[in-house]
Amino acid sequence: MTLPEPRIQRYLRFLADTRRLRFDATTPAGYDALWRWSTSELPAFWASLWAFFEIASPTPYTTVLERETIPGARWFPGARLNYAQQVFRHADAAHASGQPAIVFRNEVMGAALQQLAWPELRRQVGALAAALRGLGVRPGDRVCAILPNTPQAVVAFLAAASLGAIWSVCSPDMGPLAILDRFRQIEPAVLIGCDGCTWGGVAQDRRAVLREVADALPGLRHLVLLRYLDAAADPADFAAPGRAAHDFDALTRGDAPLVPEALPFDHPLWVVYSSGTTGLPKPIVHGHGGIVLEALKMGVLHNDIAPSAECGERYHWFSTTGWIMWNAQVAGLLGGTTICLYDGNPGGAQGAPDWSTLWRFAADAGVTWFGAGAAFYASCLKAGVEPQGAGTLLLRAVGSTGSPLAPECYRWIWERLPQVEGRPIWLTPISGGTDFAGAFVAGLRTLPVVAGEMQCRCLGAAIEAWSEDGRPLVDEVGELVCTKPLPSMPLRFWNDPGDAHYRESYFEMFPKVWRHGDWIRITPRGGAVIYGRSDATINRHGVRMGTAELYRAVEALPEVLDSLVVDLEYLGRESWMPLFVVLREGLVLDAALVQRLKDTIRQALSPRHVPSEVFQVAAIPRTLSGKKMELPVKKLLLGMPAEQLFRRDAMANAGCVDWFVDLAARRAAAQARA
Repeated sequence: MTLPEPRIQRYLRFLADTRRLRFDATTPAGYDALWRWSTSELPAFWASLWAFFEIASPTPYTTVLERETIPGARWFPGARLNYAQQVFRHADAAHASGQPAIVFRNEVMGAALQQLAWPELRRQVGALAAALRGLGVRPGDRVCAILPNTPQAVVAFLAAASLGAIWSVCSPDMGPLAILDRFRQIEPAVLIGCDGCTWGGVAQDRRAVLREVADALPGLRHLVLLRYLDAAADPADFAAPGRAAHDFDALTRGDAPLVPEALPFDHPLWVVYSSGTTGLPKPIVHGHGGIVLEALKMGVLHNDIAPSAECGERYHWFSTTGWIMWNAQVAGLLGGTTICLYDGNPGGAQGAPDWSTLWRFAADAGVTWFGAGAAFYASCLKAGVEPQGAGTLLLRAVGSTGSPLAPECYRWIWERLPQVEGRPIWLTPISGGTDFAGAFVAGLRTLPVVAGEMQCRCLGAAIEAWSEDGRPLVDEVGELVCTKPLPSMPLRFWNDPGDAHYRESYFEMFPKVWRHGDWIRITPRGGAVIYGRSDATINRHGVRMGTAELYRAVEALPEVLDSLVVDLEYLGRESWMPLFVVLREGLVLDAALVQRLKDTIRQALSPRHVPSEVFQVAAIPRTLSGKKMELPVKKLLLGMPAEQLFRRDAMANAGCVDWFVDLAARRAAAQARA
């Protein structure tokens, strides 16, 4: 494979030609100079991106940044744009080059692929937008969806965005209470839902869930049914007094021209949510302009994703619709890139695990840029997957996020995936969040990659590691903070008077500085290492340790599939730090394995971080996006009620919670007797 020129180099030429600014992004020191300019001269940097990406507005912006404060920054006042408009400006060139907009497969399609051409995507979006407008949808109305990762979900999102309606989506595997915890807060006028889905080879009828959700949303005027599982499903079954029902396919059959509304830069685009594991999820509102700029900066400059018309790029990041990476995957369209969607279990059918599923899809779809959660690569490593045995892989880049990627996974990727131009494939882990729909630390194709380390702080993101008293740290672990605003930071939380909850969430510890809640170390060469959540850190005898460090050590053992650790500190008593492990099928935790685990931790971390006890469990509690639920388990064992901690409908494996509840009860009873 011949690599295209790195997109960052084109941007640097643009800066030299139009701004007389010259930077070198091929060395850590050169990139550091570029990063420092981008974070010290915010208006100049973001104005350069506006020009470089040729963002179109019928009216000029009056200034780039009206107030350089967080919260409260106001970007590009006067400008008007639309996310959908930015997507379809690429349609004609991409179609003329023979590249589709979307390539799709699900579990029931076998080896088949579905391709959606750019003109057909535009036609469907225009038809649905016209239909929604005819149903009374206006700018600012909420259009919510319960849909799987399919082309129809992309069509529905773009149609809503084109109208200035506010989009919000949940994955169909979520339970009704979890969905209602989200949608009740924003009161949708329209709900688009599917009749069911297939996951792990099992068909799941979700009509009862869809009906329950619709009935519990009193302001809902219209329900649109996507017949995804059963072609005979009848939309009329979902009609009710004051609520009309419609067929999704019928609403997308028309030929109405797509005319996206020109919206203010900060007009709301979507509402996304925090994990919702310890109370109602935070409804986070992002704007059209901020998301367009952040997504282009991240996708084009940092991830080096090219327009498909130039080099046939095909971009896949595995996600369900319930994770912010779905939004990041769809954002590939903003740069004119073909996106490749897979709907289904990446681990294969229940009872017959197959972690080569996504690699086969990548080979068949011609994916060139492949992304997934870090847990996916760890599962492939544990399962002994040989990706190149799945077919001819055309990959040139691999991305990872969701949790820290272990060094052994770096090595596995480099050893098991094809080399590119005689070198190991470019591996670019990123770390960011739903909160601002972007990344704080990521990669750059022109910089060296070090196993276990992310390459750089993102352009425009003033990221530092801070001590508890607010001192910047270098090569020391500290709180991840962002000291200056980004255009994609939340406009607000929905229904949050005075931004009280927003300020409490990010600005309570360091006023006027965004505290993200992760431990980070900035390395002397400008890279970064994430150590896990700062509020779930192990602090043994004054030595702070991110939980991710312990997981890397423990999960390197072949017997261990998954693990979780919490440190319970009691005032005036010795802390208690249990380790919970999931073992390979058929294995039992015996004294010898316990000792191996403790020896491994002692050697990899320190004697201070050896767990007090080790327990074998069937599964580790995880959110729907795959994050380990350290804090809820910790608070449960400290005595908080389980119903206040675990939103079971917002979990991937709620059944495993009962074991932890029983352990907490037994510990409480033992302490009462002591």
